[in-house]
Amino acid sequence: MKSFLIINPFGIGDVLFSTPLIRNIKENLPESKIFYLCNRRAQPILENHPLIDKCFIYERDEFEAIRKRSKISWFKKILSFISEIKKEKIDVALDLSLNPQFGFLSFIAGIKERVGYDYKRRGRFLTKKIKFSGYKDKHVIEYYLDLLKYINLEPIHRKTELFLSKIDKNKLDLWQRYNLSETNLNIVIAPCGGASWGLEAGYKHWNLEKFAQLADRSISELKARVILAGSRQEKEAIEKVERLMSNKPQKAIGLELEDFLAILAKSQLAVVNDGGVLHMAVALGIKTVSIFGPVNEVVYGPYPIDSSKHVVLKVDIGCRPCYVNFRLPECVYNKKCLNDLEVSEVFKAVKSLMDKK
Repeated sequence: MKSFLIINPFGIGDVLFSTPLIRNIKENLPESKIFYLCNRRAQPILENHPLIDKCFIYERDEFEAIRKRSKISWFKKILSFISEIKKEKIDVALDLSLNPQFGFLSFIAGIKERVGYDYKRRGRFLTKKIKFSGYKDKHVIEYYLDLLKYINLEPIHRKTELFLSKIDKNKLDLWQRYNLSETNLNIVIAPCGGASWGLEAGYKHWNLEKFAQLADRSISELKARVILAGSRQEKEAIEKVERLMSNKPQKAIGLELEDFLAILAKSQLAVVNDGGVLHMAVALGIKTVSIFGPVNEVVYGPYPIDSSKHVVLKVDIGCRPCYVNFRLPECVYNKKCLNDLEVSEVFKAVKSLMDKK
């Protein structure tokens, strides 16, 4: 029996991309234990996963806030965190962080086998390092699964997974509030997303006015119940979409993640930009229409590709995808790759998916 620590401090989408790793390890080694290091925002995605024994929460901002108050307190916090990992006597770390501090942390925690990608020579604390310049010609999931061969395992599963608790599966009061009955066509529209990009997230977003037109057509022509969804930080954008609409949508703003997942799981379709909501919907088995601008959908899109469930829309101009090797250049074309996408094309994709059983 072996125990494994998967290290992924990134956003919700990246964490979901790593869930096939969990399934493949457990299928190959049923008696193994699996631990996961993630940030606080991604924790709800993993906390109901039946194959994970324990999550370790590393929130960089929390550690930094302690350091600014007291370096002694910060040092004690770090030691406590490492001690918590060390007592599990973990055999193998699969480090997806591309960051030397996590390789060092694994080393200090006594994990003897440390496997990961050596990005810009940051893998100095890894025992098995794979040369790597960025995610380019295949999906991130495939890059993650490639690590398995370095621990003598073969990948079998490639689907992402997201598990709801029994409570989340039966949130009758929430469904009643949004009138999410089985007889309705429920469509979640998330006009923002991509929070892990911070101030640059807007480069992923389709035009809000076009989202409003799409929502109106979905209500008028498909008789759909449309739920405009987003975080508290996206409240202004969602309310702008609502003001631009002729019809009245539902709004799900700033919900706890488990509540939002309960709504998403009760929907038939999600229309989204590239971001975490897309990958949550895919993992839940919900149909999606996703809009991609600067990011390569081959690398970060729905996976495995299934055109009967997932449609990716993009405008292929010469400069896209321009997000390469984790760098986004300044856009000199006013987001043409997004702004040239017409409402009629997105609505056609929505209608096509809804017509398929």
